[in-house]
Order: sequence, then structure tokens, then C-alpha cells
Amino acid sequence: QVQLVESGGGLVQAGGSLRLSCAFSGRTARLYGMGWFRQAPGKEREFVGSISASGGSTRSADSVKGRFTISRDNVKNMVYLQMNSLKPEDTAVYYCAADLLATGPRSLDYAYWGQGTKVTVSS
Repeated sequence: QVQLVESGGGLVQAGGSLRLSCAFSGRTARLYGMGWFRQAPGKEREFVGSISASGGSTRSADSVKGRFTISRDNVKNMVYLQMNSLKPEDTAVYYCAADLLATGPRSLDYAYWGQGTKVTVSS
């Protein structure tokens, strides 16, 4: 069992930055790949990026490449999403997800989810 709690969302102007955090817990949580997804109002949940259990491998959606960076600290049991050069279209609820096997873009592959944190980017 893995528990995930996101934080760090808020209101930011276009061009600004935010860092989202995801605290994970569970006896084997450090063995899990982690993903970030987002869901805007009226839209489907979409993949933002992911990181392997060791942190040695990351993936990012084309829409955020060069702007968002994923990292993790397995000592602190934290995963981070650094978001720079934010755009109004980045407005969404951001979710952290975990799975023992998955680090890909399909949300259905992830077994555990946080409650989400809302990010609003004003123009």
C-alpha cells in the first residue's frame, strides 16, 4: 500500500514558476515509479511526466518538455514537479501517481493516486 499527498499548488501568473511536491509513504514506496498527471476542467486526465524508482530515468509529455522537471528524493520520500514558464493552458488539478511497474503515460497503469493539488495560471 502506498499513500500519496500532493502540495504546492496555487495561483501564479503566466511565465511564473511553481514546484509541486508529492510525499509518499508505505513500506515499499521507494520501489515504485512515480507519475504526474493533470486534469483541466472538462478534459481528460493527461500525462505530464514520470520518474523511475531510482530516479535515473524520466519521461515528459511533449507539451511540458523544456519547462517542467521531475525529480525525487528517496531519503525524504518526496517527488517533485518543478514547473517553469507556466502558461494558462497549464491550469489543472495535478495528481501524483505510483505503481510498482509503470512509468509510462497511461493513467490506467498506475495503482495509487493522491488527492490532487490545483494549479491556476493567470494570463
